[in-house]
Amino acid sequence: MRNPLPDALQALDRFHSARPWDHNAHYHRWLLRQLPARFDTALDVGSGSGDLARRLATRARSVRGIDADASLVEQAQRRTAPGAPITFTCGDALVEPACGPFDVITCVAVAHHLPHVEALARFRRLLAPGGTLVIVGVARPASPGDRVLGAVAVPLNVLMAVWKNRGRRVPRPVAMTAPVRPAVMTFAEVVRDARRELPGARLRRRVFWRYTLVWRKEPG
Repeated sequence: MRNPLPDALQALDRFHSARPWDHNAHYHRWLLRQLPARFDTALDVGSGSGDLARRLATRARSVRGIDADASLVEQAQRRTAPGAPITFTCGDALVEPACGPFDVITCVAVAHHLPHVEALARFRRLLAPGGTLVIVGVARPASPGDRVLGAVAVPLNVLMAVWKNRGRRVPRPVAMTAPVRPAVMTFAEVVRDARRELPGARLRRRVFWRYTLVWRKEPG
């Protein structure tokens, strides 16, 4: 008897290829709720096409976006209104001079591309006293909890694709053209590093194959 699972997976893949939606942008509204209503400076690590940086700029005096993909940095610059208080830079977020400290640092679906402990330590150093770091990350599923959330996400993913795209076929968003890399660290390993580098950080598994981290640095 033929196993129907491969056919079902291929059908799902074709469905989502025709109706893509940005899982990372889905968390932008939640991310903004973790931040003060107004702040002075922000750094968006892995800024991509600049969608989040532009939203941060509605609250900040200045925003710096940094991304390793030159074509995406060019897209971000082109899609940003002249005069917006945003600077986009192509470079390595762990090497490029950042001109901090920053009141807010955001990092969405990028931490698993970086040496994890080094990245957390750099974010800690660049964050101003009293500042807020928010990471939306990707971890390798390993625990029963990960598998349950993954199973729940499959039908929800279909419903979200239908709702966000109104059932229509749509082109892939520019933000989804960035190179991707599978996560190698588990959520438990992410938590372990965060507890060491960012004492008091709040971490939580999320649906749609993401986790979140929020850390507020003690005032100086």
